[in-house]
Amino acid sequence: MKLALHVQLRNEFRHRIDSGLWPEGSPVPSEAELCREFGASRGPVRQALAALRSDGLVAGGRGKSPVVRPAVVSQSVETFMSFTEWAETIGKMPGQRTVEIAKRAAGPVVGQQLGLDREDPVVALLRLRSLDGEPAMVERSHFVPAAGQPLFDFDTDSGSTFRYLLGAGVDLHSARHIIDAVAADATDAALLGIAEGSPLLRERRVTFSSNGEPLEYADDRYRPELANFMISNTLHGRAPVARVQSTTTSEGIETP
Repeated sequence: MKLALHVQLRNEFRHRIDSGLWPEGSPVPSEAELCREFGASRGPVRQALAALRSDGLVAGGRGKSPVVRPAVVSQSVETFMSFTEWAETIGKMPGQRTVEIAKRAAGPVVGQQLGLDREDPVVALLRLRSLDGEPAMVERSHFVPAAGQPLFDFDTDSGSTFRYLLGAGVDLHSARHIIDAVAADATDAALLGIAEGSPLLRERRVTFSSNGEPLEYADDRYRPELANFMISNTLHGRAPVARVQSTTTSEGIETP
């Protein structure tokens, strides 16, 4: 069965990107040039380019010339690594802007994850994280008071809270990760500069001490065209990956 022309064009354009014929950061030929090269009308060419944008391979449009996006970088969850460390390992400059740091009641979801009553206090941190200056992730962290208190003596705009807390003697030892997709809420949209409801890649994480005590619950939301997650395993050394069904509380809050 012969593929539709726009699908053939999409496949050819993907090949050119994958092979380096269209290098990262280079402008994509104009619609007129592509129409002449392939003897096609603008409709199939536009459909093919739209598919590349949807796949995160091409940026631009709406008055901006399309360019080939850099490849999406993966963050491994095999090792316990902070955003800052991950960014540095892939040659990117990590950045952060603190929106809020405060003590507040845990609430039902955070309390459940940290083994606290909903009225118990936690240290809540909301930050925008960036890669080479481009907004990449909204970070929501909630610490039990003993673990989070040192952050009030730290400039959370200056760097990694993970490194600082380790240096302050906080026993951040291991973590459990749940990765799924979520629609951007109003806060995510405003900070990331995207439309509300846009898809985001979410990593929910509980960080434990060496004694198994939960110290932090985090809800990190990534722009999916900038990052993804990678898990490696073997037949005889399988990673403990579990499929988790989400539920909704009476307050409409999704919990793992």
